[in-house]
Amino acid sequence: MTVLLVAAKAPVPGAVKTRLCPPADPVQAARIAAAALRDTLDAVRATPGVTPVLACAGRLTDAEDAAGLVTSLHGWTVLAQRGSGLGDRLAAAYAEVAAAFPGRPVLQVGMDTPQVTPAALTAAVRRLERAEAVLGAALDGGWWALGLRDPRHAAVLRTVPMSTPRTGWLTWSALREQGVRAAALPLVRDVDEWPDALAVAAEAPAGRFARQVDAVRRALIPEGRG
Repeated sequence: MTVLLVAAKAPVPGAVKTRLCPPADPVQAARIAAAALRDTLDAVRATPGVTPVLACAGRLTDAEDAAGLVTSLHGWTVLAQRGSGLGDRLAAAYAEVAAAFPGRPVLQVGMDTPQVTPAALTAAVRRLERAEAVLGAALDGGWWALGLRDPRHAAVLRTVPMSTPRTGWLTWSALREQGVRAAALPLVRDVDEWPDALAVAAEAPAGRFARQVDAVRRALIPEGRG
């Protein structure tokens, strides 16, 4: 059974989605992040035949919608992220999952793609059953999903610069240098800036994320023009 690992940051005002500010303020950005995380958790929960794990940076008890997040995580394994940079923390999360669930493949996603559906996650899991690795590129040059049949290969992430326009390509190259060939997953937009938030909300208009983005959008409309 594949472990579906969500790597996330606690949606604390001022600590997450700061590139949405402006037009959002820090509390609104944190609420958007919390909605994105809950939509992602729901999609994972609805994906059949996987073991859900969250690796979280920060304290969920300090987050916006803390009670809702705790409810969404009922039955999950929750780990604290450890390490200095993002690549180091991701590699450590893979290693911890590998130790807790030996012999299991791991598919990891983040909290920046709340439009991803259980069907898309199921397709990625099935693709990983036939490949050494899978990598889903993001429109900004990063990646939204990484799956490894042997999660120990995630150690290469420690050497990959994160949050750059070349992160996806560099991850692909680092895996190939270790003899790991990754199959491609569909290209997906992740949420970095406000135009991304609007586009992703339009892709998944029924989700919590879309409702929080719409709340900010409506707050920007001058009174009497809504």
